[in-house]
Amino acid sequence: MPNLAEMLRKAKTIAVVGLSSRKSRASYGVSEYMQSAGYRIIPVNPAESQVLGEKCYARLEDIPEHVDIVDIFRRSEYVAEIVESAIRIGAGGVWMQEGVIDEAAAERARQAGLDVVMDRCILKEHRRHLA
Repeated sequence: MPNLAEMLRKAKTIAVVGLSSRKSRASYGVSEYMQSAGYRIIPVNPAESQVLGEKCYARLEDIPEHVDIVDIFRRSEYVAEIVESAIRIGAGGVWMQEGVIDEAAAERARQAGLDVVMDRCILKEHRRHLA
């Protein structure tokens, strides 16, 4: 596992796959916290047009700027295709939220040179290491 504090310190832009505009969803609360901590949040969800004041993109490949971390708020069965997209766009790393696990996709990302965090909450790790 990468050094979480270093990964979070270096990151500026986080693409959140599965970010919902529904305030009751974990993806919203976590993203809102990370945005308030100074990160640029880029929502990725084909069902949304804007979340947290940011334009929402249908796919990672549609984002017109570099992404440091791809934060995954989707079920584990969708992780492999998201990891392939993260590799294609040259993301710095992938972060699978609590309960999101795909060992094969994680290994594929590592082999492509991405940092990988699996089954951990980015908000909790930020509070633990940087807050």
